[in-house]
This record gives sequence, C-alpha cells and structure tokens, in this order.
Amino acid sequence: MDQYSTSTDQEHQIHQRHAQGSSSSSATRNPIRLLRSLMPSCFRSSPSSEPPAPARVHHVWPGKNVFFLDGRVICGPDPRGLILTAMALLLSEWILLTYVVLDPPSPHPVLVPVASLILLATVTATLLLAATRDPGIIPRRVPDSLSPSVEDGETSAATRTPRRFVVINGVEMQLKFCRTCKIHRPPRSAHCAVCDNCVDKFDQHCSWISQCVGLRNYRFYLLLLCSAFAFYGFALTFSVRRIRAKLDSPDARLFSLVTTLPETLVLAVFSFVAVCVVAGLLAFHAFLAAKNKTSHEWEKGRYRSSPNPYDKGALGNIKECLFDKLPPPGVDFRATAEPATWAQPVASC
Repeated sequence: MDQYSTSTDQEHQIHQRHAQGSSSSSATRNPIRLLRSLMPSCFRSSPSSEPPAPARVHHVWPGKNVFFLDGRVICGPDPRGLILTAMALLLSEWILLTYVVLDPPSPHPVLVPVASLILLATVTATLLLAATRDPGIIPRRVPDSLSPSVEDGETSAATRTPRRFVVINGVEMQLKFCRTCKIHRPPRSAHCAVCDNCVDKFDQHCSWISQCVGLRNYRFYLLLLCSAFAFYGFALTFSVRRIRAKLDSPDARLFSLVTTLPETLVLAVFSFVAVCVVAGLLAFHAFLAAKNKTSHEWEKGRYRSSPNPYDKGALGNIKECLFDKLPPPGVDFRATAEPATWAQPVASC
C-alpha cells in the first residue's frame, strides 16, 4: 500500500508539472492572454457578467447622418466640405499672422493678432454650431406599423394617401406626403436628398458645412456668414495694407509681388473672393429673414400667388429668426432604440 500510494503521489506531481508546463507554454504562445493574466482584476473586463449596452436611436437611424459622442453631435454624410472650410480658415489665419501682421512688425504688435484670433474663434464656433447641430429632423413613421395602402408602392401611396390641409393665418396649405419617411410633412419642411431626412423649415443643404440648414440651426448659419465676412474682411484689409507698403518702396514693381510676397498676395486674392461670395449670401439671407422666407420657398416660388402666412413684418420676422426660443429636437438620438422614441405613431399619418 505504501508503494502504491507513493507511486500515485509521484504520478500526481508529474501531471501537475505537465499542466503547469502546458499553461505556461500556452501563455507564452498567446501574449495577449499573458497580459490579461497579469492585469489587475479591477482593470479586467467581465463581458459575461455585464449585459450588452442597448442600441440607441442613432445606431438604427435610417438617415445618412454621421453621429459622434454617442449621438450628441450630428453631422452630414459627407464631411469633406466642413473639413475644407475649417482648413481654409486655419490656413488663412496662419498666413495672416506669419507673413502679414508679424513680418514686418505692425505698429500694434499685440492688438492686431489678438483681434484676428478672436475673429477666428468666433467663426470657428459658429461653424461648429451650424454644422454639428440637429437642423430640425422630423420623426419618421414606425416602419413595422405601416398600413398596406402605404407599403404597396409609390403609386399606391400617392393615390390612396388622403390629402391633408391646414389653415395658417387664414391661408389654406396642403401637407405633402413624404414617400421615404411615410409622413405628412409640416408646411415649411422638405426632404433632403443628401441626408435622407425631412427637415422642418428646410432652407438648403449647405455643402460648405456638410449639413442641412433648417429651423434649429438657421440663426447659427447667419451668424457664421456674419463672422466669416468680418474675418475675411479683416484679412483682406491687412493684406492690401501690406501690399501697398511694399509697392511704396522705390524699387518695387507690381509683378515682383509674386516672388517677394506670394503668401500675402494669395491671401489677398482669396479673401477678396470670400468677401464677395459671403457678402452676396449674407445680403440674400438678410432679405429672406426680413420676409420670413427660406431659400427653398424662394426657389419653388412659394407665396407669389398667395400672401405669406408667416410674414409678421420686417422687425417681427427678424426677431423670430434670431431671438425666438428654438423648439426641442424632434428626435432624441441618444434614447433607447424603440419605435416610440424616434418615429411617429400610425395615427399621425
């Protein structure tokens, strides 16, 4: 019995050595497992004990928007225009500070650079507010609850969907049916083909900010135009001042600016074009704001044969555009992805 127990103990020790060797060899072959074994338990993840996070609305939203920061930031589907605009602003500021204001030193070495940086911060802030804000996306209809008269096809939806009318300040207006969102749109809304959303008080889809311009970001778009006009007007003024100072020298020639001041010349030309374009847009939108119209309504010729039911006078229209409280977003993109949280019920259509 003693010999049998001794042999059994020896076999057990041999098995333990083989097990330790196999575990150490497997840990050596798999460095990730080795690192996880050495990691403190407070830093280890336990996917089996924690249930997976529920899907949110921005995960399943059928539109083409791109979301950041867990649905807090919403952008258009193509960010190239926004990136190009931001790069143009930063490059203009770099040329202005390096080649125009600080070389040679200006009479006000602190005031001018600080003023340019303040203008840059203002135009950047308004750009982000206009480009990353919900423009007024309208909730869609619940896809699983559509009636057969809507799901049969475009022709069926167009013929069987009943017409709806609303009366606004004595003017009767028809609510158009959106075949994509399966809803009757509010009177001033439209479906953006780029973002694939119905937007309340739709104005346009601006490629320079890669976002729709609608009810909830139109005032920030106007502020962006004002701040961009001030920024590029500032850059144009000091660029022309620098060029004139160079031309006043006795040995200066007009064509020599290409070799002596190429950066300043490029900034002056670009700032002049930007000032002209932004000034035209700003004047046009100031006219539209005073008339309480949108670019989409102007392009479609709305209110030419009938009075504008939203016109409150020039001062009232500007006050409504710039100072009235904005409505909350129609869709909570951070909510749990249930049809009731991002889509309208069947009765609304």
